[in-house]
Amino acid sequence: MLVCDMRKEQSSNSINEQYLFNACGLNLAISKISGRWKTQILLSIVRGHNRFNLLHKKIDNISEQVLGRQLKALEKDNIITKAIIPDSIPIGVEYRLTDLGIELLPILNALCDWGKHYR
Repeated sequence: MLVCDMRKEQSSNSINEQYLFNACGLNLAISKISGRWKTQILLSIVRGHNRFNLLHKKIDNISEQVLGRQLKALEKDNIITKAIIPDSIPIGVEYRLTDLGIELLPILNALCDWGKHYR
């Protein structure tokens, strides 16, 4: 089930959301990248800021709590993955785009161009 775990599966919101996701892949795609910070996180990872502290420093005004939640959501949706950095003390992790995340890059670039044009 694609809906939030806290939502009742038979609520009208859940039913409508499922209908929209099934009716058009665009609805599902936008739901996976929507949110205030997800695109900034993805673009930062691509630019090499792929550790939690680097992301937190690079993305102005994001709290650690929000960054952690957004990273978990992107990982749950298989857009990014966590990789342990060998021989690091303490154990470090870095975030990398999955194949799905890499496929998303030209789409994000096109949306960015559209946004600049719209602005």
